[in-house]
Amino acid sequence: MTHPTDQNSHFGTALIVEDCPTMRTRLQGILQQCPVADIHFAASLAQAYAFLEQQDIPKLILVDMGLPDGNGTELIQWVQTRLPETIMVVVSAWATQEIVLSALRAGAVGYLLKEREDQELIHALQTVAKGGAPIDPFVAKRILQELQPNPAPSSTPMNITALVADSHEALSHREKNILEWVAQGLTNREISEELSLSRHTVDTHIRNIYRKLAVTSRIQALQAAKQLGLLS
Repeated sequence: MTHPTDQNSHFGTALIVEDCPTMRTRLQGILQQCPVADIHFAASLAQAYAFLEQQDIPKLILVDMGLPDGNGTELIQWVQTRLPETIMVVVSAWATQEIVLSALRAGAVGYLLKEREDQELIHALQTVAKGGAPIDPFVAKRILQELQPNPAPSSTPMNITALVADSHEALSHREKNILEWVAQGLTNREISEELSLSRHTVDTHIRNIYRKLAVTSRIQALQAAKQLGLLS
């Protein structure tokens, strides 16, 4: 366990679920720059479950998809059911459509590739701390290529219709309500004031909206919502 001296930690406690010692050390260094107050480690699903059942609930979990005793999706589903406030981000070498979508459907709010430079991963995790849901550009592009073999030209940064149609999970009434406020241009803080919710609760809803629509920004979320008829 590590204790960075920076008191302005984005994530109070984080758990790294990774069986490769070298990668664990690398991710530890990345999290220390985010920063994170306490960093814990698990080399398998079994170790992760044991930690989560006995220790303080982490704010962030980084999980590999290929673990010695199973798939990272299993842990994502377990956490989503029992610890919905915990943020799950995949950091993996696997980038196939099936695996990525299974992780996003299970509840991961981000999917990053190990091949990226440290600074890219740091930036992505800082985005998560601000309420974002980062998906590696290569992953997004590959999924779109597989789902749209002959994509039509689009003026938008990412034509996500096919991806959303394949992976869309229904938004809750509250999430639709928050999306309406987002469409009106309100910030997360302003939405929390309008709905008398905590900022943390609104941030969590926004991340869930991003995950369910398979997007990484407000603009993309609004584009997807309009394509799905969720906004008037």
